[in-house]
Order: sequence, then C-alpha cells, then structure tokens
Amino acid sequence: MNTRRLYFDYNATSPLDPLVKAEMMAFLELATGNPSSLHSYGQEARLKIAKARGQVARLIAAHPDEIIFTSGGTESNNMVLFGAAINSAQRRGRIVTTAIEHQSVLNPCRVLVKRGHAVSFVRATADGTFDLECFSAELHEPPLLASAMLANNDTGALQPIAEAALIAHSRGVVFHTDAVQAAGKIPIDVIKLGVDYLSMSAHKLHGPAGIGALYVRRGCHLPPLLFGGRQEHGLRPGTENAVAIVGFGKACELAALRLETDAHMINELRSSFETRLLERLPDISINAQNTDRLPNTSNIRFDGIDSQTLIMNLDFLGLAASGGSACNASEREPSHVLTAMGQSHDQAHSSVRFSIGRETSIDDINHAVDRIVLAVGQIRKSRHASR
Repeated sequence: MNTRRLYFDYNATSPLDPLVKAEMMAFLELATGNPSSLHSYGQEARLKIAKARGQVARLIAAHPDEIIFTSGGTESNNMVLFGAAINSAQRRGRIVTTAIEHQSVLNPCRVLVKRGHAVSFVRATADGTFDLECFSAELHEPPLLASAMLANNDTGALQPIAEAALIAHSRGVVFHTDAVQAAGKIPIDVIKLGVDYLSMSAHKLHGPAGIGALYVRRGCHLPPLLFGGRQEHGLRPGTENAVAIVGFGKACELAALRLETDAHMINELRSSFETRLLERLPDISINAQNTDRLPNTSNIRFDGIDSQTLIMNLDFLGLAASGGSACNASEREPSHVLTAMGQSHDQAHSSVRFSIGRETSIDDINHAVDRIVLAVGQIRKSRHASR
C-alpha cells in the first residue's frame, strides 16, 4: 500500500499557503517598526496592516473599518458574548445561541450563566441545522444577543443565518455569527447575511495560526474586554501582530480569488470520496447528508466501531482524520453536535470527520478510501476474534 501520509483534517487547521508564507517572510525581512510609531518604519508597518484589513474585508464584503484584528475565532467570539453582557443595563440578561455551537461560544455562555445571566440553547434538527422555529420562539422576550454559527465544524452543515438574522432584527435583537469554519470555503456577504458581528480565523483558510478578525457592523457598539492603547479602535489594545496580519490578509486575498474554483473542485472530490466509500462499506452513514454542507466536509458514522480506535488505526496507516473539533480531541465525550441531532452516544462515538482542501487530489481520495476500508476491516476482524 502507498504509505504517503494523507491529511484529511482541514477543518482543524489548514496548511499555510506557500504564497502566504512568502508574503510573511518578505515582511519579516524589512526593518519594520511599531505600527503606532510616527516614523517611517512604523508607518510602513501601519500601511501593511491597512492593506491586510482591506483584504480581509473584501472576502466578506465588509468595509475595512469594520474589521478588528484578534488572536483568532475564540477571542472574537468571546469579545461579542462578554461584550453583550457588559452592554446590558441589567445585572442579568439573556443570550440565545444553539446547541451545536463551537466550544468557544458554548463555554463563554456557561461562564455567563455562572455570573447570573441566562442562556437559551436552540435545539438542532436531525439534518444538522438549528431549529429556526425554536430560534424564533426564544426571541419572544428580546435577549441581549443571538449567536449562531454559519457552518458547523463537525458536520459541515450550513445554517439558516440570513433567516435567523432577519428574525432577530425584527425583534430588535443584535445578531452574531461564528463564520470561522465557513470563511474562505463559501461566499460570504455580511450585508446579505444581515449580521451585526462575524468571527473569522486565519488558520482555517491557509493563513497563519494565532490571528483572526471580528467584523463589527458600523453603528454597533462593542465594549473592550482589555484596556491599554487605542489599537483596533480601542477594542483590542496592544501592539499588533503585524506579520500574522499580513499573512491573514494574503490568505483572504487568495481565498477570494480561488473560492469558486476551489469549492467546485473540492466538492467533486468529496462526492467521489463518499460515493466510493459507500460502495465498499454500504453499512456506513453520512451525517447531515441531506442538508447543504461545506464542500469539503464528510462526517461518517461507522456503527459499532469506536471513533478513537478508528482514528488511531488510520493514523498508523498514514491518514489523518478526527472525531470532530480539535478543541475537544482529548475528551472521551461524543460530539455534542451529533447528540444534539438526536444520535445516541454510541452512534456519536462511532463517527469520524474527514475534511479536505485545495491540496487534496483524486489519488489522495482513492488511497484514503483504501486505508479506511482496511482499517475498518482490521477492527472488525479483531473484535470478532476476541469474542
């Protein structure tokens, strides 16, 4: 068997694009200064940041002054959630979110509950989307904020964000979406979506880790969580990570240029992957198969096989996959997304996420299918022999 390693975990992080790396290296070779300094070194760095801000904004059809650079999606999400609580004139307020969010939304919500706020978690449907009727019902008494992700990181299921934002605004509710998994994979237009806040992270779209952005719609007031200088409109003080920002900007520029071509190619590869795997393992199930998904994501259930055992066997065979969000990889609990969709713990424990990207080839798909079939066969044979 071909032992070349195959990376099928793009939803966890994506490889740094060589053109992004080159842009960052070129910046590092300059005698750069602090972007807040008035001298030419500082102003040169400031101009590079301004260029990157425009590149990020164009990817989501925003205005550059609506982009705030952060350390990533987690910080962006925290800024909005805790900012909403600070904005409240009441000591205790309520936030509405969904049961299938990333932990960078769910865990801040749990902290807010401990601080006396209330959080309503909208249920999910069996197809992997949050229940829009339930969401609407939760807004009968307007909360401080409504937050729902644009694309689910475990299943790839696209969520009804434009519809939810419209409902929220009709009730006078501010709306945030976590677009970390969606940005660079599907077209995003913040005006068409109707969102007030949107979170992004560079390393999910072939940029560097440790840098992200928060879109803040003009007219929205968000209080800072940190206090210091006036960087990032005073919302995110501290000397900017200029080299990472430059890389983020380049990654967004490339994503915008390649979006349509990449999405088509990757979707074709994903379809081939699922078709070939179902032909050889007809007893498997594809989670959220009947809903619109990110073009790169397949979450597959192998009933009766523990996902961690399968993931480790696949890694031994040279194929990297995951059980869901990398932030939960060390936990033995099943995917909260799959259980929220109505699956049993055993079913959720049997699911593995495969996510591909622009470097994936049809040969990679073929070899991956071979290795999955081999790994599943080995586990079943071992289990049968131990009885």
